[in-house]
Amino acid sequence: MRVLLALGGNAMTNAEGRARPDDQIAAAEVAMEAVAGLVAEGVEVVVTHGNGPQVGNLLVKNELAAAVVPPVPLDWCGAQTQATLGFVLMDALDAALARRGVDRRSAAVVTRTRVDAADPGFAAPTKPIGRYLSADEAAYLIDHGETWEDRGEKGWRRVVASPEPLEVVDAPAVHALVEAGFVVIANGGGGIPVVRRDDGTLAGVEAVIDKDLGAALLARSITVDVLVIATDVANAVLRFGTPDAEPVGRVTVAEMRALAAEGHFASGSMGPKVDAVCRFVEQGGGRSVITNLDHIVEAVTGDAGTVVVPN
Repeated sequence: MRVLLALGGNAMTNAEGRARPDDQIAAAEVAMEAVAGLVAEGVEVVVTHGNGPQVGNLLVKNELAAAVVPPVPLDWCGAQTQATLGFVLMDALDAALARRGVDRRSAAVVTRTRVDAADPGFAAPTKPIGRYLSADEAAYLIDHGETWEDRGEKGWRRVVASPEPLEVVDAPAVHALVEAGFVVIANGGGGIPVVRRDDGTLAGVEAVIDKDLGAALLARSITVDVLVIATDVANAVLRFGTPDAEPVGRVTVAEMRALAAEGHFASGSMGPKVDAVCRFVEQGGGRSVITNLDHIVEAVTGDAGTVVVPN
């Protein structure tokens, strides 16, 4: 069995959301224990991950240094965080496998995801990222070509495009490494957004790709059997936060789409995860699961979490 495990950005911070290096290393060790458990069961595993807190840290550095050195673009931030988190996750996974006596190697692939240069998101960026700044602080960054919006009393905040992911450019490399027996970490943060120029070459762009949609695309590209999106709850929940809250168990993709249409899943949190697991199944995937790290092995080998299956 081949599984793609998508770790949420919170999986790489501590319980309070801090993302100091020690916090990230400790969180990686917890996450990779779950992955090692799958590998020990004979499962082929590919890991992808969020990078929101890590990119946020880089953006703060950009902001503080904007008057001294030019800020690096978002595609560079994506590449830097993919490489750093890949290194941290590989170290943690190698150690977890060694403790189990499992002889498997890991690899990380800095991965690009192609988007359409004509995607409407580029004409009207709406995805807020980073922290709020004063008008004077934002002005330095606007001078460097960034788009910032006045959000009233809170201050100014940067907005970028969040285009539809079309192709995981480096999926063949990921597939080859999996076939060679590696546990692969790839496509972090949804992939580094790139567009194809008229001459066929690729160029990075200022954008943020939804990490869950990127995970679904990678899963289809490398022909996995199960897509698992790991978050901080055991199941997707109907009527979340109310006395009538109800966990979602095993459902067909049509049933899950109907629940989403009823407005059960918030657009800024569970909504993209639900969309991603549905896309994977609708486009030929065997099944997909939303659950937390504590239930990863059971989600793959049994029936834990919210399980979405074909109609």
